[in-house]
Order: sequence, then C-alpha cells, then structure tokens
Amino acid sequence: MTRLLKKIPRYTTDEEIEKLKAAAQFNAQLMDMLRPHVQAGTTTEQLDQLAHEYTLDHGHTPACLGYHGYPNTICTSVNEIVCHGIPNDVALKDGDIVNVDITTIVDGWYGDQSETFMIGEVTPAAKRLVQTTFDAMFLGIRACKPGGPVSLIGRAIQSFAKENGYAVVREYQGHGIGQDFHQDPGIPHFPTPTSRRDLLKPGTCYTVEPMLNIGGWKTKVDKDDGWTVRTLDRSLSAQFEHTVLMTEDGPEILTLTQDGPQEGHVF
Repeated sequence: MTRLLKKIPRYTTDEEIEKLKAAAQFNAQLMDMLRPHVQAGTTTEQLDQLAHEYTLDHGHTPACLGYHGYPNTICTSVNEIVCHGIPNDVALKDGDIVNVDITTIVDGWYGDQSETFMIGEVTPAAKRLVQTTFDAMFLGIRACKPGGPVSLIGRAIQSFAKENGYAVVREYQGHGIGQDFHQDPGIPHFPTPTSRRDLLKPGTCYTVEPMLNIGGWKTKVDKDDGWTVRTLDRSLSAQFEHTVLMTEDGPEILTLTQDGPQEGHVF
C-alpha cells in the first residue's frame, strides 16, 4: 500500500515571507514589552492584560484567546507547570520560574514564541534547567539543514537533555505555523518515525519549543480547567520557543527579540 505524503505548507514568495516576518517581529516586540513586568509582585493576570491591550492597541489579534475555548491571551506556566498555564491572580515571587508563551495574528499570519523567566534569586537547580533548555532550543534549531528530516531537531535536543540529566516532554511538540496556528509538520523534540520522514524544505515555517523536566517526562492535564499541564512528579519544567523559517541557506529565526537573551547567552 502506498503511503500518502502529507502536504507541508511552504512559503516562498516575497510577499509571504514579508508577512511571516511582520507577524513574528510584532510577537517579539510584544515579548520585549512584557519583559520588565515579569518580576516578583506581578500577577500573571496582569501580564495577560498588558499583552491583550498592547496587541489590540496595535490592531492585531491575540491568537490564543478563544482558541478551542482557551480563556486568555497568553499562557503563563509557573514552576512545575509544563505548558498552557492559565493566568491568575497569584503574584510571582522570588525563586519562581515562569514560561511566558505568546502568539499573535498580524494580517492573517501567526507569530509564536516563549521564554522562561527566572524571578529574583532562583535555586542553582532551577537556573541550570533554564540554561540547558535555552541551549537545547538553539541546538535543535541549528541541527537541521534545508531538506533535512525533522528528526535531526529532536535527536539534537534529546541527546543534549539526556547528557545533562533532564527528560524531554513527549506529549507536546513544536508545529508548522504560518497562515494557521498549528499545521504540518509536527516538530517532536525527540526522534520519531514520522519526524524521520518529514523534510524541512525551504519555505517551511515551524516552531522549535523544547520542554525539559528535572524529573520524568510524563505530564498530567488539570481536570478542573482542562488546560494546565503539570509534570506528573511535580518536578520543575522549563521551555523556550522560537518561530523558524527554513531558507535555502538554512534556518532563520524570525522571533528574535531586541532585549531578550540571544543565542549563546549565559544566564
């Protein structure tokens, strides 16, 4: 039986690439706006409100708000929360780590990224986890070349995480992005049979967003809200994410911020 190859969207015209970059650059701008507010004493609800107002004031659309019923503009995942944390009225405090995940729609095109912030003085274990996750994202981004299999990304991330004693979350992954929020190809952060077949040809736009845990890789969704994902063993989790465009010359990161940590940064 012949296996049907999936149709992976590719964006190759100057207009398409310009729109992709505009969406990603606004998203990065939004992250930089939020950056100084991610501190002890600020609630994640306040961060959400700031992001919501800023996005609307610039004429754009919060992509997460109402997505499959999600109730807020951004996701804020604190400590053992892996992803999809719903903003609330609990203030951030010294020692917390919090992932801020933002996605916006600009003229019908999506930009998506996240960062894990350390609040005040965190433990050495938390700092090492954040650093390793940050480095793993860039290793994954740089691992794949034009036309190469998606699995190179997961192989690089899993190898680096294992080498440093961390587990890679398996239930959640990166994804194609462009004129849709989530599209092919899926970008798992460990090698899979499908990721060995899917190729990142020039024009493919996707996210790389590894989630690393100090403990095991298994997670559990909160039954009360249906969104919040925690580590099963309640160990700390960290995540970083960029939107990436594969070009003829290799991967180009579209969501680089002006004020945030750049590739090679040491926290």
